[in-house]
Amino acid sequence: MTIIVTGGAGFIGSNFIFHMLKKYPDYRIVCLDSLTYAGNLSTLKGVMENKNFRFVKDDICNREGVFALFEEERPDAVVNFAAESHVDRSIEEPQIFLQTNILGTATLMDACREYKVGRYHQVSTDEVYGDLPLDRPDLFFTETTPLHTSSPYSSSKASADLLVLAYHRTYGLPVTISRCSNNYGPYHFPEKLIPLMIANALNDKSLPVYGKGENVRDWLYVEDHCKAIDLILHKGRVGEVYNVGGHNEMKNIDIVKLICKELGKPESLITYVVDRKGHDLRYAIDPTKIHNELGWLPETKFADGIKKTIKWYLENREWWQEIISGEYKNYYERMYKNR
Repeated sequence: MTIIVTGGAGFIGSNFIFHMLKKYPDYRIVCLDSLTYAGNLSTLKGVMENKNFRFVKDDICNREGVFALFEEERPDAVVNFAAESHVDRSIEEPQIFLQTNILGTATLMDACREYKVGRYHQVSTDEVYGDLPLDRPDLFFTETTPLHTSSPYSSSKASADLLVLAYHRTYGLPVTISRCSNNYGPYHFPEKLIPLMIANALNDKSLPVYGKGENVRDWLYVEDHCKAIDLILHKGRVGEVYNVGGHNEMKNIDIVKLICKELGKPESLITYVVDRKGHDLRYAIDPTKIHNELGWLPETKFADGIKKTIKWYLENREWWQEIISGEYKNYYERMYKNR
């Protein structure tokens, strides 16, 4: 089987590539990535010499380039991780999110139609559902929860999901969609909460927390997510959406305090900054469908996963220290300096 993995130099995409090459050594994995600020080729250095792996630098919005790659590789499946994904950046510059997340998805599906690809899988997010109230812990997102987006990012992902389902209904394209909760683990880009706090704490810098840090997220270890996508790709029903959640709900402030404790850093490093515009209160996924149909359950408890994640960042300082210099540093200053 030949699988094109878009956005494979990013956080979840790279972990998926590692998982697939290890589990299916006979599969051919082709990574298509434009290497934007969040794409890091050094992440893939461990597989670059694998005879069944190929890296191609291009943008999923480049129709000519995408079609040329499909003509050359004739893939059996496509898994689309390629997306602009940071909410704060979408508030600052929404246009690029619409371009990549919607039009890029359409380009990939058009290529799948042209070359009769056996499965197109769209990696989405629980943020398309909006948020849940903090005082209703009994409520969870299911696959039938209405879409109710809060940011340009989540709106662009919801639009892409609707387009994917429309291509299935209109053209008969064999598609599946997964909507996951917040991922964490190795190779997480250090603008997101957990790696940002780890990096800042290790450098004895302030730990900026939005509002009072009461917002709740459902955390999923990235390896568990990759296993879920693997199952959906091979056994999921065409035309279906599957929610992938970790049942690991945590307040942002509690995560930051836990990281301080694990690293032996004082909580006095924590600073509270002006809250994000339209900040969602709580995400919580009900993964009953994927469990009942495909037998998937998250294997990693948050207490274990966060320790493994912190250990990885301690052992791979060079990877993230290179990232937090340069362009990202300029962006970080813009976002937090005057808050």
